[in-house]
Amino acid sequence: MTDQFAYKTQAWSGRFSEPVSDLVKRYTASVDFDRRLARCDIDGSLAHAEMLCAVGVLGEEDLTAIRGGLEAIREEIARGEFAWSIDLEDVHLNIESRLTQLVGDAGKRLHTARSRNDQVATDIRLWLREAIDGIVALLAALQRALVDVAEREAATIMPGFTHLQVAQPVTFGHHMMAYVEMFARDAERMADCRRRVNRLPLGAAALAGTTYPIDREHVARALGFEALCENSLDAVSDRDFAIEFCAAASIAMMHVSRLSEELVLWMSPRVGFVALADRFCTGSSIMPQKKNPDVPELARGKTGRVYGHLVGLLTLMKAQPLAYNKDNQEDKEPLFDTVDTLTDTLRIFADLIAALEVNAGRMRAAASEGFSTATDLADYLVRKGLPFRDAHEAVARAVRAAAERGVDLADLSTAELQAFAPVIGDDAAEALRLEGSIAARDHVGGTAPVQVRAAIARARERLAAAP
Repeated sequence: MTDQFAYKTQAWSGRFSEPVSDLVKRYTASVDFDRRLARCDIDGSLAHAEMLCAVGVLGEEDLTAIRGGLEAIREEIARGEFAWSIDLEDVHLNIESRLTQLVGDAGKRLHTARSRNDQVATDIRLWLREAIDGIVALLAALQRALVDVAEREAATIMPGFTHLQVAQPVTFGHHMMAYVEMFARDAERMADCRRRVNRLPLGAAALAGTTYPIDREHVARALGFEALCENSLDAVSDRDFAIEFCAAASIAMMHVSRLSEELVLWMSPRVGFVALADRFCTGSSIMPQKKNPDVPELARGKTGRVYGHLVGLLTLMKAQPLAYNKDNQEDKEPLFDTVDTLTDTLRIFADLIAALEVNAGRMRAAASEGFSTATDLADYLVRKGLPFRDAHEAVARAVRAAAERGVDLADLSTAELQAFAPVIGDDAAEALRLEGSIAARDHVGGTAPVQVRAAIARARERLAAAP
């Protein structure tokens, strides 16, 4: 009798002649992971109940009872006292069942003019909207940490690379500001994605809308939505917003992974540009000397995890006919894990960057290798009247001669350099100096310290208005 009673209390049990098997219950239930939507589910239910009362579908007494019951449930969940049941499938039916226990028939009236289809779509959007706001704030915190390092190292010379070969001198501050630009774009993408997340599906009901005289704008205002999902079929079946978020998160994680790769390389004793604080590293169980950059390595690995969630959601949606399908239950775990992974990564990287130690001597020594000022000598020759291609050829021959002797271009005398281009004078020495090279790139976006500091000032002004 107990099992039969439990079966008959299912919200949809009247159509069926036998209960769902325990295996199917476990297979189809989502309450173990969608319970994190509980607060959003309660907020959405409160707004829905208030609207139903405003349009005359729900009485004032019932509204008062529903408000009190939902707030009591909110407190039970916060205290960890709420009894979640797999028999009730998901967060929505668990809350509705408890509400009915607390307030009786008023709890049963709450679901008037809505379906779990539009209810869950609303809950996910509410939850993701808040998650995006938190991520935007974390992106700002990481940018601030990078800006602080950039300001401290605005004139610290390091080699810039292409193909992982020494290319031209830059400053470490300039290098850090490149990541500020990347994460600023990530914040822009998140803010743009939020606009499409922030549209209300509630009112679409199961798929066709409802016969009740609902006021969807009322609910949208109460929940802070900017617009309505305007087609009921699309409203319940759309997960573009989740896919778009995962795409933006994937790009953000890609930026983290690029930074991680550089940190791992820079921390190697063979390079020695930076040191990570001990709290971000681990040792070896067999090699006592090891200090491993585990956090950047793991962030690099977790990037693939987030990419996988994006591909998973795209695959989930690619063959679904309109409207809602049970497949969409599989949208939550990848979305939740993407938010968790990106949030944790950004939080820890802001701390990691703030504690970064820079070895300016090692950076400068590396910039002195690989003929990093060769382009500056070519530019010098152009200013002396040589066509750039002729200047390029002359410097290339000078580089080859210096390489054969095992010296840098700056170590060649003026007379030796004149063998490759007679117009070279003593003033070429300034072009071949590391400081001269970076100072000459004095334009917006250039690596000259004065321009790096100007970029820092612009970034600080922008970040001052950020969360």
